[in-house]
Amino acid sequence: MTGYAASFAGGLLIGLSVALLMLLNGRVAGISGIVAGLARRPDERLAANLAFVLGLLAGPLAYRLGVGAWPAVHVTQSLAVVAAAGLLVGFGTRLGSGCTSGHGVAGLARLSPRSFAAVATFLATGILTVLVMGWVQP
Repeated sequence: MTGYAASFAGGLLIGLSVALLMLLNGRVAGISGIVAGLARRPDERLAANLAFVLGLLAGPLAYRLGVGAWPAVHVTQSLAVVAAAGLLVGFGTRLGSGCTSGHGVAGLARLSPRSFAAVATFLATGILTVLVMGWVQP
């Protein structure tokens, strides 16, 4: 896929999966909540949570089968910076009671005021982080 086709197809698939999860299961597709559900005591949602996470992990394999190459991923930061960023994102998702998928995709689609506030906070923090990292690194 060239140009914006891959992003467009990915967006369509994300929107479809979020809509189907809401329509068929009555649940918001918040990845942090679904993954946290795997760590809790097993309940009736365990199979659905596991299937959802396995589907996410199978995405690059499906891409490989469809396109013929692995998705290009270029990490230029050190492992320490990546680990610190991951911990901060994890802390933020717990603090904000959700992640960008739950608030940004599903929450905004449902016109949730809490999700609008969360997404504004995510975006402002991301912009600030990019500005600070630009000042810190040449």
